[in-house]
Amino acid sequence: MSKAILGRKLGMTQIFTEEGKVVPVTVVESGNNVVLMNKTVESDGYNAVQLGFGEVKEKNVNKPLKGHFAKAGVQPVKFIREMRLADPSEYKVGDSIGVDIFAAGELVDVVGTSKGKGFAGGIKRHNFACGPMGHGSKSHREPGSTGAMISGPGGRVLKGKKLPGRMGGERVTVQRLTVVRVDADRNLILIKGAIPGPKKSFVVIKDTVKPVKPAKKN
Repeated sequence: MSKAILGRKLGMTQIFTEEGKVVPVTVVESGNNVVLMNKTVESDGYNAVQLGFGEVKEKNVNKPLKGHFAKAGVQPVKFIREMRLADPSEYKVGDSIGVDIFAAGELVDVVGTSKGKGFAGGIKRHNFACGPMGHGSKSHREPGSTGAMISGPGGRVLKGKKLPGRMGGERVTVQRLTVVRVDADRNLILIKGAIPGPKKSFVVIKDTVKPVKPAKKN
């Protein structure tokens, strides 16, 4: 990965291309990312850069983070993430990164936290099929047989079995999304399609790990 930036999801809208086609886009507010730390193979065992984004009141920052920000010589930020880079020397501590590192037409991966749905049944959570809808049925939306179990006095359902439970609120990555427009004046990135998370949630935008393969030569 060579490029990455942190941002805040503002919501979805639509824009029109020069041909008059409608394109659904998600608007992400970004820019003014600050480099907090560089990590190298020699010092940490791997190459990475730590980025920060978002305003936060100083009274809401604990002492260890205050010292971390003071060492980097930057103002406190709310959202901090570490990005693996092949060559972290490209970025120096205290540098600011803007949205112009991306351009329209590039493919990106977006990482966010999905919306929390609370407790959900197997039909909603895992797309299970419904039971019979007739009046005689007593299992319209209940889970059926759980299949194999560990037998014996301590019999239990095997770990990882798809069952009702807490849904959402998980780290989600959507790959190969297209950057439609970059507005450097307003620090906005318009990405085609939907991205994880509710409005005002923080996201990570980075180069896709699945780029377009070059055409084979005959």
